[in-house]
Amino acid sequence: MSVQQSTESGESGGTKERAERPERAEAAERAGSAGAGEAVEARAGEAGPDDAEPGAKPARRKRPFWQELPILLVIALLLSLGIKTFFVQAFSIPSGSMENTLQIGDRVLVDKLTPWFGAEPERGEVVVFRDPGGWLEGTQTHDDGFMGSVQKVLSTVGLMPSADEKDLIKRVIAVGGDTVECNAGSPVKVNGVALDEPYLFPGATPCDNDPVGTVTVPKGKLWVMGDHRNNSRDSRPHHNLTGDGFVPVDDVVGRAFVVAWPISDWSTLPVPDTFDKVPSGSAAAPLEAPPAPAALALAGVVPVALWRRRRSRRDAR
Repeated sequence: MSVQQSTESGESGGTKERAERPERAEAAERAGSAGAGEAVEARAGEAGPDDAEPGAKPARRKRPFWQELPILLVIALLLSLGIKTFFVQAFSIPSGSMENTLQIGDRVLVDKLTPWFGAEPERGEVVVFRDPGGWLEGTQTHDDGFMGSVQKVLSTVGLMPSADEKDLIKRVIAVGGDTVECNAGSPVKVNGVALDEPYLFPGATPCDNDPVGTVTVPKGKLWVMGDHRNNSRDSRPHHNLTGDGFVPVDDVVGRAFVVAWPISDWSTLPVPDTFDKVPSGSAAAPLEAPPAPAALALAGVVPVALWRRRRSRRDAR
């Protein structure tokens, strides 16, 4: 009896133990999973750059603004210098020779790009050009003081016009091959066509103060005049003094296309309509006879060429 009780009791205890085993295993499994997760999180927190995922880009550190500012300034100066050298440059108007189109102190922007593509100045354009020789004698072109030094630094990068460059600004009246008539009491004529010049300074005469008669502009040269004819030392007085007064096309810096400063004077500088009526000087010029040696050579070549042509026809038959 006692044995049976003990057996029953043992069976009962075993049954209970067997029932508790899955619960303990499940709890241990849950604890193990939790521990593994914590271990993984710990390892992830301690992972270095070498443990990063393959192909992942490292985070970029942003530079402070004070470190980027010098780089930005250098880039801006290089761009400004490049623009000034090859594209557009500002020039200051120092005299009244182009009044009222341009006032003293105006800043104009000059196109320096198109000459790089072979474009040449045309009649009616306002151009900036280097001194052909002696046109600026006796004029002060720079300031040796503090402001002159500041202007020199800023002009190097194109932020201000240069005071050291010996440049002039005038209007192109005639180009190579054109004939100019500039007589007192008459309008300026180019290739026989009288110019209507509404851009002249009020009260100024076309040619009364410096008449030159009839002049033919050589190829590769320009004939220029200021819009304030009574206050402009342009092609006319220099032609009267030296028999020249022409501006080489190669000395042209570029075409002034807009008055940029002051804002109150802002305006474009188009070509006046009167120049559209001027015929080409080269088209009106008669053809020159070839010199004697060239004519003789031509006379000898023509019969030979005709003989060779007839012979080739016979051979073809």
